[in-house]
Amino acid sequence: MKKLFWIITACLWTVAATANSETAGVNISHGDTLSLGEVTVTAIKQSSDLRTQATALTVIGRQEAERNQVLSVKTASDLVPNLFIPDYGSRMTSTIYVRGIGTRIDQPAVGLTIDNVPVMTKENYDFDLMDIARFEALRGPQNTLYGRNTLGGLMNIYTLSPLNYQGTRALVEGASHGTWRVGASHYRLLKENLGLSLSAQYNSTRGEFTNQHNGRRCDWERQFSGRMKLEWRNQDGWYVSNVASASVSRQGGYPYEWVETGKIAYNDTCFYRRTSVTDGLTIRKALDRFILSSITSYQYLDDNMTLDQDFTEHDYFTLTQARREHAVTQDFIARSHEKAEGYNWLTGASGFYRRYRMDAPVTFYDYGIDQFIERHVNEYNPAYPIAWDSRSFVLGSHFTSPSWGAAFYHESSYCWGQWTLQAGLRLDYEHARLNYSSVTHTGYTIYIQQTGDIFAHESIDIDDHGRLNKDFFDVLPNVSLTWHPWPGKNHTVYLAASRGSKAGGFNTQMFSDVLQQRLMGMMGVGLQYDVDKMVGYKPEKAWNYELGGHFECWGARVQSDLDVFFMDCRDRQLTVFPPGTTTGRMMTNAGKTHSWGAEFAMSVAPTDLTHLNISYGFTHATFKDYNDGKNDYEGKRVPYAPMHTLFAEASQSVKIGGDANKMLTAAANVRAVGDIYWDEANTLRQPFYALLGASITWQQKHYSLQLWGRNLTDTQYKTFYFVSIQHPFLQRGHGRSLGATLRINLD
Repeated sequence: MKKLFWIITACLWTVAATANSETAGVNISHGDTLSLGEVTVTAIKQSSDLRTQATALTVIGRQEAERNQVLSVKTASDLVPNLFIPDYGSRMTSTIYVRGIGTRIDQPAVGLTIDNVPVMTKENYDFDLMDIARFEALRGPQNTLYGRNTLGGLMNIYTLSPLNYQGTRALVEGASHGTWRVGASHYRLLKENLGLSLSAQYNSTRGEFTNQHNGRRCDWERQFSGRMKLEWRNQDGWYVSNVASASVSRQGGYPYEWVETGKIAYNDTCFYRRTSVTDGLTIRKALDRFILSSITSYQYLDDNMTLDQDFTEHDYFTLTQARREHAVTQDFIARSHEKAEGYNWLTGASGFYRRYRMDAPVTFYDYGIDQFIERHVNEYNPAYPIAWDSRSFVLGSHFTSPSWGAAFYHESSYCWGQWTLQAGLRLDYEHARLNYSSVTHTGYTIYIQQTGDIFAHESIDIDDHGRLNKDFFDVLPNVSLTWHPWPGKNHTVYLAASRGSKAGGFNTQMFSDVLQQRLMGMMGVGLQYDVDKMVGYKPEKAWNYELGGHFECWGARVQSDLDVFFMDCRDRQLTVFPPGTTTGRMMTNAGKTHSWGAEFAMSVAPTDLTHLNISYGFTHATFKDYNDGKNDYEGKRVPYAPMHTLFAEASQSVKIGGDANKMLTAAANVRAVGDIYWDEANTLRQPFYALLGASITWQQKHYSLQLWGRNLTDTQYKTFYFVSIQHPFLQRGHGRSLGATLRINLD
C-alpha cells in the first residue's frame, strides 16, 4: 500500500516538474481546477477562496463529477481522502465515517448542506441530484459555524444557478442489472436579474443480489425527484434564492448474507420507502459595512422501513419503523465585507425545531416465540411448561419526539502581512424529549408436565407510557493561525485546533427489547432493563488538532493539499447489540478514542487536455478507554472506520480535427479502501481492496456519450458485517457494472 502511494505521488510530481514552466501564466479552462468564482454568490459563511483557509478540504467541479458519475454524496465520497460512505442495505442507512469518527445509527458525524440549506435528518442524505455544480468536503470539526452533527466535517453541494447558466440539459443512462436513469432540467432568465430552473429525474434498477428463498432480486429500487430553483439579485446588493424539492423512493434493499450458509435467504418482506419535501429560502443584503443573510428551511420526511429482522428463512420476527417528521431551521448571519488585510468578522444566531412521530412494532412469529420465550421459560421451570396462546403477537412501540435548539456564534480573524489569526466560539443548547408508549396484549397456558393437564392460563397486558427529557449545552471554540509564505503565490500553511460535538439522543430501537424483557420478567425469567439507562445516550465530543497546507504552482496547473491531524474523542458513540438473543441495537458511549493520521491530495494538468488526480487518507483510530463489562478493548482499532482510502485518476482528451467542440476523452481510475475491522475485538476485518474503473467519452458542443465501467475486475469484497440474534451477517459489495450515459446540453 505504501509503495503504491509513493509511486503514484512520484509520478505526479515528475509530470509537474518536467512540464514547460513558460506556461505558468496560462489561463486554465479545463474546469477541474478548484474554480470558486461562484462562492461569492452562493456561499454565506465561507470565504471566497477556501484554499486560503485553515481547513482540510476537497472540491469537486462539475466536469470531474460528470466524468466519475458523481450524483450523490455516496459516490462523491470516493474522491475525498478519509471520507467513507459505504452501501449499508438501503438509502435509510446513510452512515458516514471520517477520520475514525462515525456510527451506524441515529445522528450523523458529518453535516450536509444543499445550496446553503442544512439537511436535518441523515435518512435524507442518500439521494441522487442532477446538475451538481460543485461538491465541497471540509474535514475536521465545523461546529463553530454550522452547529450540530458536524464533528467529523461538512459536505456542501451547490447546484447550477439560473443566473449564471441558461439552457436545457437532459440525461439518459443505462447500465448493468436493469439500471436506467432519465432526467431533464431547464434554466432560463425570466427577467434580467430573475432566474428560474426546473429539473426532474427518474431512476430504477432491477437489482444485483438475489434472495435465494424466493428467487427474487432483493435490492431493486425506483426513485423520482424534482426541484425548482428561483433566484433574484439586483445592483443594490440584494440576493434571494428559493429552492423547493421533493423526492419519492421505493426500494427492497438489505442483501445480507448469513455467514453460516453463505446465502442471502430470508422469508419475509423487506423494503424501504421514503417521501421527502424540502423548501429553503436564502436572503442576503450587502450593506455598506457588512452583509446580512438569512437561511430558512422547512423539511418533511415520511419513511417506512420494514424488515425480516432475523434475515433467515425461519419465522422469528419482523420490524416496521414508520415515521413522519417535520423540521424548521433558521439561521441569521452578519459578516463584514471580506478584506485581504485587517479585521474580518462573522456573527450569527441559529435555531431549529424538529418533531417526529414513529410507530415501531415488532411482530413475533412461531419460531421466534419458541426460541425466545417458550424454550427459556421451559428450561427454567420444566415441571410446568408453557405454550403461547397464538403463534404470533405484537410488541407495539409508539413515539413522539419534539426537540429544539438555539445557538449563538462568532468568528473573528485578523490579517497582517503573511499571517492570519482566526478564533471563533459557539454557545449551543439543545433540548430533546421522547414520549413513548409500549403495548402488548397476549397470553399463554401453563401445563403440568407429568400429566399434561392445564395448570393455569395467564394473560399479559402491558401498556407502559412515559416521557424522557435530555438537555445538552456545549461550548465549541476554534482557533487557527495561517501563513502565506510567499506573497502573490497561492500557498497556505495552517495550524488549527477546534472542538466538535455530535448530538446525543434516544435509542428508540431498544424499546422492543425493553418490552420483551418486561414480558419475560412477568414470567420469572430474563433481565430487567432500566429504560432511561438503556435508551438514552450522551453527546460525543472531540478536540481536533491539525497542521496542513494548500499549495499551487505552474499557474494553478498543479494543486496539492497535505495535512496531519490528531483527534481526542470523549464519550465516543458506538452502536452495539445488547447481550443475548435480543431484537434491537443501541447506541452507547464507549469511553475514549484517539484518531491520528494524514491526508494528501494532488491534481496536475500538464495541458488543458490531460488531468491527473490522486487523494489518499490514512487514519489510525483506537480505543483508549472502553470496557463493556466483559472485555477491555484498550488499544483495539475502532470498528467500521477504514484505515486507508485512495482515489487515483488519469484522463486524456483529444480534439477531433482540431475542433475544441469535438473531444474524445479516455479516463481510468482506481478506488481503494481498507482495512476495515468489523468488531471491537478486531477478530474480523475486510482487507484492503481496490476497484478499477474506466470511461470513454465522445463530446460535441451539445451532447456527450460516455461508455463507462466500475469494478472492471469484479473484485469480491464486503461492505458491512453485523450480528443479529447471535447470527453473523455480511453484505457483499457491488460487482462489475457497465453502462452508457448520454448527456444533452442545449445552451
